[in-house]
Amino acid sequence: MKYVIIGNSAAAIGTVQGIRSVDKEGQIVIISDESYHTYSRPLISYWLKGAVTEDNMRYRDPDFYEKNNVDTLFGTRVTKIDPQKKTVTIENGNEINYDKLMTATGSKPFVPPMEGLDKVEKKFTFMTFDSAKAVKEAVTPGAKVLIVGAGLIGLKAAEALEHYGADMTVIDLADRILPSILDADASAIMQKHIESKGVKFILGTSVKEFSANSAELANGVKVDFDMVILAVGVRPNTELISEAGGKVERGIITDGHQAVEGLNDVYSAGDCTESLDITTGQRKILALLPNAFMQGEIAGQNMAGREAYYLNAIPMNAIGFFGLHIITAGSYDGEAFVETDGERNYKKLVTKDNELKGFILMGDVKRAGIYTSLIKQHIAVDECDFELLKKAPQMMAFTRERRNEKLAGGVGNGDQN
Repeated sequence: MKYVIIGNSAAAIGTVQGIRSVDKEGQIVIISDESYHTYSRPLISYWLKGAVTEDNMRYRDPDFYEKNNVDTLFGTRVTKIDPQKKTVTIENGNEINYDKLMTATGSKPFVPPMEGLDKVEKKFTFMTFDSAKAVKEAVTPGAKVLIVGAGLIGLKAAEALEHYGADMTVIDLADRILPSILDADASAIMQKHIESKGVKFILGTSVKEFSANSAELANGVKVDFDMVILAVGVRPNTELISEAGGKVERGIITDGHQAVEGLNDVYSAGDCTESLDITTGQRKILALLPNAFMQGEIAGQNMAGREAYYLNAIPMNAIGFFGLHIITAGSYDGEAFVETDGERNYKKLVTKDNELKGFILMGDVKRAGIYTSLIKQHIAVDECDFELLKKAPQMMAFTRERRNEKLAGGVGNGDQN
């Protein structure tokens, strides 16, 4: 059996481990357009500010490929998938055959058309190790940096650039920061915290026009800069699958085995795919490293002949900015319990249909896994002491039977129930 994997991040590594848990002998080939050993993308901001080394960024040990008998083609781009011939074509025109194919192609920065952007010499995205290296080469102490986008990527770039004493202004069309994961109250707390570190925000507006070293905003404000970070958003890399005839909507559509709909022996996992969010019953792109790894692991097992399912995906983020930590999960549609000191600590628990559907924890994020397990296992609120859980998540809020099920460990990824 020959397995070909396009990509080399979390979903790809999960696929390797899933395959090898079943098939110890089959040939595995990883093809990646990046030239690096697998690394953890969330660590690029920590590398930029000097908190980790390049070696520390590795997602697996240096001998991972050797131990798992994986052949690698790094710095190589796949240009075509032929599902009839069961081949992939790489950029030099060579074809590589496969029995089972994994597309773990991730996502790319979305840069909307902006008038005059071509006049800006120092402009960068911030999603890959190469982009972080380019920023490090360009930034100078005290540089004026304009960050377009107040989401996860833009604010991690800001955190890293504080190390260089950068004078930072962040703009966003939304009326608050981190709108994809925080409600208005939590966003306000985080904004105040980041502003205390010297970062300026201009919200509810966009760039009308760039010149070489300044941006005129739609609200009439002019912002001067030495460099620009473009962090507006991301788009899944779906072109290879769509051109091969696979089903693509916002992302690649797969079944519970992670097999691509419309293609035989082709699988997909990670940020390029849509997942079924169990808290809403809707398909959406869940660009999360743990989600990508688990999808890949399930796909790898199925590719190697074991039946396995990935059925308990939820949106979840565990991240911090300038020392203030957040864990969020699920959806916020329902009845909310909120507790906050208005400074650093914020807790929001959202229930609907007698279940916990989502939460926001900021500041004190200890034992968030108990809340996550409540969501993933669909545990009824009236089966536990929810009043106790609101104040202090702990196992004693559950029945002895639930505690014996090791609630905090969560459901296994391959659970079919």
